[in-house]
Amino acid sequence: MKIHQVISRLREAGAKPVHEAVLLRMWSRALGPESGHGRPDAFFPARLRDVLPALREALAGLARIESRHPGQDGSERLLVRLADGQMVEAVLLPRGGLCVSTQVGCAVACRFCMTGRDGLQRQLGSAEIVAQVALARTLRPVRKVVFMGMGEPSHNLDNVMEAIALLGSHGAIGHKELVFSTVGDHRVFERLREGPVRPALALSLHTTKRALREQLLPNAAPIEPAELLELAEAYARDTGYPIQVQWTLLEGVNDGDDEIEALGRLLAGKYAVLNLIPFNRVEGLDYRRPGEDATAALSLALYRRGILTKLRDSAGQDVDGGCGQLRARAEGLRRPRRATIRLVPAPGDQAGEPAATDK
Repeated sequence: MKIHQVISRLREAGAKPVHEAVLLRMWSRALGPESGHGRPDAFFPARLRDVLPALREALAGLARIESRHPGQDGSERLLVRLADGQMVEAVLLPRGGLCVSTQVGCAVACRFCMTGRDGLQRQLGSAEIVAQVALARTLRPVRKVVFMGMGEPSHNLDNVMEAIALLGSHGAIGHKELVFSTVGDHRVFERLREGPVRPALALSLHTTKRALREQLLPNAAPIEPAELLELAEAYARDTGYPIQVQWTLLEGVNDGDDEIEALGRLLAGKYAVLNLIPFNRVEGLDYRRPGEDATAALSLALYRRGILTKLRDSAGQDVDGGCGQLRARAEGLRRPRRATIRLVPAPGDQAGEPAATDK
């Protein structure tokens, strides 16, 4: 279901713009009919009141909790069942954050991620995206929404932008507290500027080497990392929100001195924050996360080069619930292609640099 379809149903039942605004606000903020002063439903026309129970039931059925998995860091990973029986994941983060999914599965097929192992199953409608926020708000307050769950938001732009527009208005989420995460696509940098709500941007970079990036993210747009950063920074300066550069640390793959030097050069003077995220283990993959001392040293090395660097961890580590893993276990999808690292020369790279291969 999409938000404009919800609005059409409201209008067919006689809703005026003021009625639509109230109902969208109540839904996206998880406010029940009894909320506020008096009886809000008495404000609506009789024909609209007649259809509200069925509409509210339909909206509630867009996203229901299948299981909950609290983490030791205050996060909580939710396995969410959609109306058609498909499942996605959402994560309640500390300090009022929420990570939502935008697709069932993913077409990018990142070699280090469980979500894309079986490809894209289907897009989420904009109402299904907002429904994850409404559901989370029944559990705890949500003040920030990051589009970093299952799926690649740039592959579902219409629905994601429609959800962002609602959350940034009726949903009471500050524009800079809406974070659009992407592997990068020329359409994204154009489209983000067009909406009434312009979110903050997170760019999943992971390496400074184009050939290695194409191996790690085989279905991402083939754009040079330096060009991606230029496009992202132009948008960041337009909005006043720095780019969040995402870098999943893979031991022996993208944590070497050569990457540190290149990353220091690429980010020098950029309006950006670098988020280093140690790899979240995935059964069947041979990738490893660097040790804590090595990770801390890498972060310090970048910081000393003048790069604002934050060391983060993927929520769900302690419950073996990195993105896509809960759904995989629930649906019996644990059939990952094993990946390993071999040293081969790649076009444009020096001989001996790591490359990802399947077997």
